[in-house]
Amino acid sequence: MGNKKKLIKRVFGNFAVNEIAVFGSNDVIIASFFQIIKEKLQKKYFIDFFINSDISRIKDVFFLSQLDFLLLNGNYFNANQQILILDDNFDFLSSQNFDFLSNVQFIVNLQNNASFSNRLINEYPSIINLISYNIKDIDSICNHIKNLILEKIAPLFGLVLIGGKSSRMGSDKSLLNYHGKPQRDFLVDLLGGFIASNNIFLSIRDSKQVTSLQSITDNFTDLGPFGGICSAFMFNPNVAWLVIATDLPFVTTDLLNLLISKRNSSKIATTFIGANNDFPEPLITIWEPKAYPILLLSLSHGELSLSKILNNNAVEVIEVDNSLIRNVNTKDDFDAIVGDFTV
Repeated sequence: MGNKKKLIKRVFGNFAVNEIAVFGSNDVIIASFFQIIKEKLQKKYFIDFFINSDISRIKDVFFLSQLDFLLLNGNYFNANQQILILDDNFDFLSSQNFDFLSNVQFIVNLQNNASFSNRLINEYPSIINLISYNIKDIDSICNHIKNLILEKIAPLFGLVLIGGKSSRMGSDKSLLNYHGKPQRDFLVDLLGGFIASNNIFLSIRDSKQVTSLQSITDNFTDLGPFGGICSAFMFNPNVAWLVIATDLPFVTTDLLNLLISKRNSSKIATTFIGANNDFPEPLITIWEPKAYPILLLSLSHGELSLSKILNNNAVEVIEVDNSLIRNVNTKDDFDAIVGDFTV
């Protein structure tokens, strides 16, 4: 039966999914620190920083939803993670309580002989056990931040699309037998080699599509795979969805392994493109949580082409032989290739 549940919101901190506030020094030093970190990491990750509160982007939820990491100046903002700079020339700690230091990840020493104040140790005794870096050791600091980014990579769920009407095939494509079992069962089993079974779902058109496997009912009418993917994100916007359609009979364990091994969670999706093709194949693609607001924005503009969305946004594209991602949509197509499989 289809799963219907209360709408789940994407998990954010105060501003972004993955954020950290830096306390302990003045705006100039913090701004310089942020700029160096951004320059080091921006080739691989989408990183930004806010130095003061006079920034329009702080209210731009769409922009914030796309970030891999957000650095915030603790003189103006707090976050659910913190970095503490030990700066003997900056006395902001002397007059403040320490409620904002709830989840300090590491310490940065501005001076070689910078030290913890007695009050800081009394209020936050575990501070002395945290990893400490000199501010010039940017490589180690950036590696630590990379690990914080990796910790927040969304878990991978599976979604097998079976909600199509199969009008061109003349029968339910998800029940066609290429591998000794209905294709939907074959794909669920294939995904099960990479994803826990309780995290694999069928995307169904409506509750009339009775199935013993767990499923997500499409919340959109006549939007095809676009609606199925959006419905999956409505069901859980905090995971990445490996989406696969049942009209791709040549998909193998090796192909899924390639897709998952090349996954780039910093992009909105990781996808395949056939050699010499102009557009990627959206129906065997890992769609990251940051794709969800883009899909909804496209929906509001009446743009329902998943291939165009992939083409117009930052995606990880893997080129493969066209035969591996070939669609089979008609009875003639099925009859022509079914003999290629050993049932």
